[in-house]
Amino acid sequence: MAFERTLSILKPDATNRNLTGAINDRFEKGGLKIVAQKRLRLKRQEAERFYEIHAERPFYRDLVAFMTSGPVVVEVLEGEDAVSRLREIMGATDPEKAANGTIRKDFGLSIEKNSVHGSDSRENAQREIAFFFSEIEICP
Repeated sequence: MAFERTLSILKPDATNRNLTGAINDRFEKGGLKIVAQKRLRLKRQEAERFYEIHAERPFYRDLVAFMTSGPVVVEVLEGEDAVSRLREIMGATDPEKAANGTIRKDFGLSIEKNSVHGSDSRENAQREIAFFFSEIEICP
């Protein structure tokens, strides 16, 4: 098992419903430590840049519009196998298909409004963390 970091974004549907504390509780009870956190509102250009990997996909414009529709909470999480652990805690992208007890099953409203984003690989975690945080902002 590897000690690593990953990125999480609590999406506008979660922040608008005041679920930040409940979701963070799931992370911490799941063995992940929050080592950096900030609440912000993404500008369109920032969201486009962050999600540029999906630029050719049909949902890209809707994703950018949704992620800029309200505040988000970006976090660096740290722990053993943090990337895979976070993905397990979040559950499947589609809340209808997510396992009981996962964040997306319990709080997600739809595939788009599924309350939380998490890095899908170590490489993407490093890129995504660097997008939002400088090293001085991360406090292990």
